[in-house]
Amino acid sequence: MAELGKIRIAVPSAQSSAPDPALGVNLGVSDAMHAEIVQHLAQLEQDLSIRVLFAAESGSRAWGFASPNSDFDVRFVYVPKPDWYFTVSAKRDVIERMLPNDVDLSGWELRKALRLFKRYNAALNEWLGSPIQYRAPSLAANQMRALLPQFFKPAAALHHYGSMANSALQAMPDSAEVSAKKLCYMLRAVFACRHVLATQTQPPTQFQPMLMTLHASKAELAWILQTLHDKALAPEKALTELSPVMRADFAREIADALAARATIGRGKRAPVAELDQLLRLAVNGSEN
Repeated sequence: MAELGKIRIAVPSAQSSAPDPALGVNLGVSDAMHAEIVQHLAQLEQDLSIRVLFAAESGSRAWGFASPNSDFDVRFVYVPKPDWYFTVSAKRDVIERMLPNDVDLSGWELRKALRLFKRYNAALNEWLGSPIQYRAPSLAANQMRALLPQFFKPAAALHHYGSMANSALQAMPDSAEVSAKKLCYMLRAVFACRHVLATQTQPPTQFQPMLMTLHASKAELAWILQTLHDKALAPEKALTELSPVMRADFAREIADALAARATIGRGKRAPVAELDQLLRLAVNGSEN
């Protein structure tokens, strides 16, 4: 057995060559598909009288291990016309569209997004850090990225990623054969917990940068990267192996990460004045 942090991984002795950092990375968005999604966003702006402040890929494509038939999960933040805000009755602050070619568009109105950002929302933070962007970031988006360290909450991050890892593990059958998709999701969530415990900062959206910063053997990195690579080449329902020993070690590490919520701290109590100013400028169209 070789150890990777707290996780012991059975690694074939033949895997001793240096891992290729690009192995397993599959952003999977062609130029044509990127242009099509950009056009969908432009059409949405025209149809609904909104402005998209930023738009990014989320999920497995952004994480770096999409399957050939993965959907395109496009997430965005937008502002309506100023008059939208001048009503007593609450209005719907989410836009959702399912489009051809497995394009799933989902957007949050900026005030909703900033409320979630203030409390800590891992999904929104991952959109901001996605390696696949469909819209050049506005000043508002760049300001949110700059403010993220002030509003980062380590305990909330551990809860999110620890719970995600635990859910993925519990969804796997007890047999050696498990869903490659769920295994990769669990691996990323476990490493995100490690990142939070080590740095108390938001984990990178893409999985591979977290792997490259670990003090692990070449063989250990090769094993994980090969798993990601195999998943990226296989259909969504492909299976892979997870030994009982590895399952038990993952379960212990996940439990430890969730228990650490009590001691890691809740983060800074950041003032919201800058978020209020960001909202005012964006709604008035003067943030650019």
